[in-house]
Amino acid sequence: MRRVEPVDADCGIEQALGVLTDWWTFLVVRDIAGGVTRFEALQRTLGVSRRALTERLSALVEHGVLRRAAYSEHPPRYDYLLTPKGEGLLPVLIALQDWGTRHVLGDGSLTASARPESAESRRVHALVGRRVPLAVPGWTVLYFFPGAFAPSALDYPPGWADIPGAPGCTLESMTYAARAADFAAAGAGIRGVSTQRPDQLEAFAAHARLPFPLLSDADGRLAGGLRLPTFRAAGVDRFKRLTLLADPAATIRAVQFPVTDPAASVTEMLDQVRALVTDVDRKITRHIHPPG
Repeated sequence: MRRVEPVDADCGIEQALGVLTDWWTFLVVRDIAGGVTRFEALQRTLGVSRRALTERLSALVEHGVLRRAAYSEHPPRYDYLLTPKGEGLLPVLIALQDWGTRHVLGDGSLTASARPESAESRRVHALVGRRVPLAVPGWTVLYFFPGAFAPSALDYPPGWADIPGAPGCTLESMTYAARAADFAAAGAGIRGVSTQRPDQLEAFAAHARLPFPLLSDADGRLAGGLRLPTFRAAGVDRFKRLTLLADPAATIRAVQFPVTDPAASVTEMLDQVRALVTDVDRKITRHIHPPG
C-alpha cells in the first residue's frame, strides 16, 4: 500500500489522512464499527484482496485505531475492534454518510425523512437480522427521534418546524407513553433514543412523565455502528425518525422507516410486536413440547 506522508505537520486534516490513507481504510473502519470484526468476514463483505486488507488492518493497529483480540490460538485468529481512538472516528463516518446521502445521492435539501424507495430506506430495512450493539431487556421497541425538549429548555434549532420530518417528537413519545401498558401486555418494552445530551433527555422524560427511559447516543455508537440515517441541524447530528424492534438476543426483527406519521406508527409497531412475539413464542413452545 502506497503511503503519502503529510506535508503540513500542524494540519489535523493532513495528519488524519496520513492514518486513513484511502477509501478502503474508511470502509474497513465502517464495517468494524458495524460489528464485522473478523478477517474472513471483512474480506467477504468488502471484496478486497487478502493482501490489501492485511495491510490496512496492520496499519490501523499500528496507529492505535484498532486492537486485536484473539479468539483462536491454533491457528491464531483475531477480532479487530475499535480502540477509544478508533471510536473517535464515528462522528466522521456519520458526517460522511450524511453528506453522501444529502449531496451525492440527494438534491442537497435538508430533511429528517426519506422517500420509501430511496437508497437510505433500503439500507435501513436491510438491518433486519443485524444485532443492535446495545443490551436490551427482552423484546424491545427502539424509537429513534430527532429531538425533544422540556418547556424550560427549548433548544430547538432555528427553522426546526420547516425541516420535513423533524416535528412530532413530543407527540411520538407521548403516544408511546399512552400505549406502554399495551406494549408490556404484548411482551415488549420501549426505549426512546436520540443524539441529545443525557441531561436534556432526562429533563424531557421527567416533563412528559414517560414510563420508559430515553437513551442518549451522543457518542454516535448506534448511529455509526448501524449506519442509521441522520441529518445535521444547528451543528448537531440528529436521527431521522425510525423505529427498530429487537428480540431478546438484540437481533433486529422489524423496521419502520420512513416514519411520516409519528402517532400512527406507534399503533403499527404494536401490531408488529403482537404478531412477532406471538409467532416466536409459538415456535419456542413447539420446539420444547413437540406434537405427539
